[in-house]
Amino acid sequence: MACSIEIICVGTELLIGKTLNTNAHWLSKRITSLGGKVSRVTVVRDEVNEIASSVKETTRRKPRFLITVGGLGPTFDDKTLEGVAKALRCKLEIDDEALKMVEGKYRMYVEEGRMEKAELTPPRVKMAKLPEGGKPLPNPVGTAPSVIIDCEGTTLVALPGVPSEMMAIFEGSIAPILRQAAGDVTFFETSINVTGVVESEMAPIIDRVMHDNPYVYIKSHPKGSEMIPKIEFHLSTTAENSLVARKYISKALVQLSDMALKKGGKIKPVKAET
Repeated sequence: MACSIEIICVGTELLIGKTLNTNAHWLSKRITSLGGKVSRVTVVRDEVNEIASSVKETTRRKPRFLITVGGLGPTFDDKTLEGVAKALRCKLEIDDEALKMVEGKYRMYVEEGRMEKAELTPPRVKMAKLPEGGKPLPNPVGTAPSVIIDCEGTTLVALPGVPSEMMAIFEGSIAPILRQAAGDVTFFETSINVTGVVESEMAPIIDRVMHDNPYVYIKSHPKGSEMIPKIEFHLSTTAENSLVARKYISKALVQLSDMALKKGGKIKPVKAET
């Protein structure tokens, strides 16, 4: 079974519609490709109590990993670690290693001529305050370190919200951990387009194919209209290795295609990815 992972995205801008939540989309796709299973994505405002409440609620479900995104910077509304600390009932403390990371980045910015002074002002020191027991992870793109902390069986990882920073830290520090936790589990997916058959006629076919292939998940995505029906069927599975995963998908795909053809549909492959 794939290890369960939940994501909490922090940012009022996500909830008022100013910013599209591309981080959740990227993380979900990347985690799935590593053999993990994203079971829930939650979005909360930049408020300590809301962050803390969401973290507590999530840890009670005991996912293997909890990833928070956003709210690690120096401004007043960067409150993720404060919320995490409140949820875990621990203090925020200046972490020496994190402080060195922050100071080193500002010195680099001075050397590059991007700023005049590398003074550790209170907003900059704020990025080095971590919940007790947390360990900083280097940020190769930006300034604020990421944080990893154990929460009674759930590994919590706090990532920055800037997409380039989030991706760099994830690939450098988190992906290897998730890959190890997933073991040899492989995710495989493929899609086909079926034209000429309306979705309501395909619904019992999906039920039948999923019943006969319990390891395969099938999702239908209508692309046309009732007058010109076109449906994309996405098939996905997670298995112990790529050969087994492909076998699961192939068997379900053949059955789905045969039954769609009997309904008068036309089949066209879309893509196949691992």
